Amino acid sequence: MKKVICAMSGGVDSSVAAALLKRAGFDVIGIFMKFWKPRINADSGADLRGYNRCCSPEAEIRARKVAKILKIPFYVFDFSKEFKERIVDYFLEGYKKGITPNPCVVCNKEIKFGLLLEKALELDADYIATGHYARLRNTKKYETTKTFSYIRNKFVFRSLLRAKDKEKDQSYFLWMLNQKQLKRILFPIGDLTRKEVENLAKKFKLPVLKARKSVEICFIQTTINDFLKKYLKEKPGKIIDTQGKILGEHKGLWFYTIGQRKGILLSGGPYFVLDKDLKKNVLIVTKNERDLYKKELICKNVNWICGRVPRLPLKIKAKIRYRHQPGSAIITKNLEARTYKLVFSKSQRAITPGQSVVFYKGQELLGGGMIS
Repeated sequence: MKKVICAMSGGVDSSVAAALLKRAGFDVIGIFMKFWKPRINADSGADLRGYNRCCSPEAEIRARKVAKILKIPFYVFDFSKEFKERIVDYFLEGYKKGITPNPCVVCNKEIKFGLLLEKALELDADYIATGHYARLRNTKKYETTKTFSYIRNKFVFRSLLRAKDKEKDQSYFLWMLNQKQLKRILFPIGDLTRKEVENLAKKFKLPVLKARKSVEICFIQTTINDFLKKYLKEKPGKIIDTQGKILGEHKGLWFYTIGQRKGILLSGGPYFVLDKDLKKNVLIVTKNERDLYKKELICKNVNWICGRVPRLPLKIKAKIRYRHQPGSAIITKNLEARTYKLVFSKSQRAITPGQSVVFYKGQELLGGGMIS
């Protein structure tokens, strides 16, 4: 019997994932991960709003109840220290550098499929599983290699595919994973829609249907700016338009992101954030929203899911943010700079440094990179 460590957050998706694994005959162990939580105001006492939403005391109680119903062992792993160092600090450092980081992508690589996988292997588990909406399949590919003559070599790898439910698909957040990780991962609900998952929760009589859905950054309770203000000091500077005219003053470049309209606080608007000059501490804005549309981007730290660089240039569909409609593009490599260039067939709105750009070919996620 194969042993599976299933990450359980007390939500519908991970609970049903555990139930499906148990029904399929796996030896399932439920794991609840505790992450870092922001400081709670001294006057708030035991105000639970200070907790990380995906690992609050209520979430742990629900996960324990589900494990008891499924009759599987249940343990808690405390990753608070690692989460703060690898995810929260990365998030804050990114904003200090003027970019807009995506902590969920890094969390998947470093924590959920990094630390958790390490712990699972220490426990002699065969796989780890989560409630992510994504699919995996074994793929055989061929490549031509020149030795004494041209021969065709076959290699097998794990392809990462979009989920059946396109509205819930989370493959975008998984582009940093590698073959070593993917060969140890199961996504039990990837072939199901959210409605089907909810119906299964009812069928299995799991007390999770009223759990609040987590759709934002888990360690931020209000807004990103409110969070940033707790850790980053104000650094006022000029706001100028595209002609260099001074329009006002900003409070710190890290409080703004490309394409932002709200919160600029200039009269005569609306204005949109167009760019940041970090050296001069200047925020550049525009009234013309068309200025935000660009056809090209450069990305770095590119990861190819199969572990090999495909033959380039390559036509792909690229997403520049999670809720972005994929755009047709051609990707090429800048050999000297070790970066990649994407040229879109149509201009894309608010291409933002620090965000992830991911590459699709049909339903398959080929890889991704950080927009630089």
